[in-house]
Amino acid sequence: MKKSICTYLIIIGALSFVCNLIIVPPLASQSAVNEIERIQKAYEDIQDISGSFIQKSHIKDLKNTKTFIGQFFIKMPMKMKWYYSGVDAQEVYINNDDIIIYQKNEKQAFRSKFDIQTYGQVPIALLGGFGNIEEEFSITIKNEKLLLKPKKRMEGIVSIEMSLSDDKFPIQSLTIYDIRSNRIEIILKDVKINSGLKDEFFTPKLPKNVNIYEYHPVKSLPSFENKEAS
Repeated sequence: MKKSICTYLIIIGALSFVCNLIIVPPLASQSAVNEIERIQKAYEDIQDISGSFIQKSHIKDLKNTKTFIGQFFIKMPMKMKWYYSGVDAQEVYINNDDIIIYQKNEKQAFRSKFDIQTYGQVPIALLGGFGNIEEEFSITIKNEKLLLKPKKRMEGIVSIEMSLSDDKFPIQSLTIYDIRSNRIEIILKDVKINSGLKDEFFTPKLPKNVNIYEYHPVKSLPSFENKEAS
């Protein structure tokens, strides 16, 4: 149980993101402006996105890299669901301002509040908000990638590197850097747009024997309340 709570807190305390007003720095190239417009134009026509991903988490202090694979589903504006498969298998659901992390093997789930300021808790959730990319980030081009720097505090995020695709969905991968010099790389695969995802798809159906731990941050210290799924 302690190990699982620690895992949850690592997720909850990791990184952050999403929406406010563009000021592309004066030195930003015209190509950066063009790419921003292309991303925002693509998002105008998106009702939902789905696909698979590879996530590589590099933890500097532990000198360790963990690789996860899974699937993701996003319905605009704020419904998300994704699976991490393998040894650390878990399901994550975001439904407006509610986030649930379900760990099937441990028969437990964690519930907390989710908002714009805590996007970095779950890095792949960043994909839900790039339709307003210019409002949240100062943007330049570095090594043929977009370099995004948050205009507001985002739970430790220092910058995000975005590799672009020529496909209908313009984002190919993200690399997120935090204040502890850790980084998370997310590579997207087989992305589909507007496949007609229903609202009920994003409601978790937890078994009755699952323990649900409510996460209530108090200042900088978290607290937990144990409940059972009903």
